[in-house]
Amino acid sequence: MPPPPTSTPVPSSTPTTPTTTANLTADLTHHLTTRGLPPSATWLTTTLLPTLRARPTTPLPALRQTALFRLLATDVTTTNTTSPSPLAHSPHSNRLPADVATAGAAAAEQRIPGPVALQVLDVEDVGRSRWGQAEALEARARGEGMKGRQVVRLADGEGDGDGEERNGGGAGGGARTGPHKLLLVDAAGTRVYGFELVPVPGVDVERMGIGAKLVLRNAVVARGVVLLEPRTTTCLGGKVEALDKPWREGRLARLKEAARMEEGEGR
Repeated sequence: MPPPPTSTPVPSSTPTTPTTTANLTADLTHHLTTRGLPPSATWLTTTLLPTLRARPTTPLPALRQTALFRLLATDVTTTNTTSPSPLAHSPHSNRLPADVATAGAAAAEQRIPGPVALQVLDVEDVGRSRWGQAEALEARARGEGMKGRQVVRLADGEGDGDGEERNGGGAGGGARTGPHKLLLVDAAGTRVYGFELVPVPGVDVERMGIGAKLVLRNAVVARGVVLLEPRTTTCLGGKVEALDKPWREGRLARLKEAARMEEGEGR
């Protein structure tokens, strides 16, 4: 009697690679680094990933966007152990020269190869008078704006800080002004002023949030000031609420004080 036939095992289909923590960390690191925002491993593993694991079925593209949004909303200079800096940096990468503002002031020009990620701490429209900006803010607080030469009443939601009343330009006008002067800081806490030589998309005293991120590539520093232009400067946007809210609340008082000082110097 012949032996029973031996069953041939059916080859299993090739398993799909699960999104492990290591895979996700590598993917998000690559995604953010290509945008000029290399994340620190500590921030990824202790701050970001625990929140993403709560949504295991979220598609990878959505996780990438969430990671970018969280990074843009985080203060890059935070270095305490409970909330580490989100950006990876070393003395030789992703940071400004420590003496950029002092040594740069003595040199006619120096170049920053980059990429270097910077955070906006302050922005000023130097193309408009400070009194004019202060008056526009006061009018906005009263619910008024300009349409041409005529004062108009703004509809609900207009002129509430979203930039529609720039330059006193009127409800819905929104003409871009400038140039802008910015106070910037890198992940190591080094500060430098930047000046807009050519309009940079996204740089705007009304619409840009304080805490927004810029990335410099091959930028020029002249006399201690970074020269900002589209070919060397990318504005990624973002906003750090803890920085933006007090800045906007105190902007009117700062404009008035600076305007009074200018008047006093001119006498």
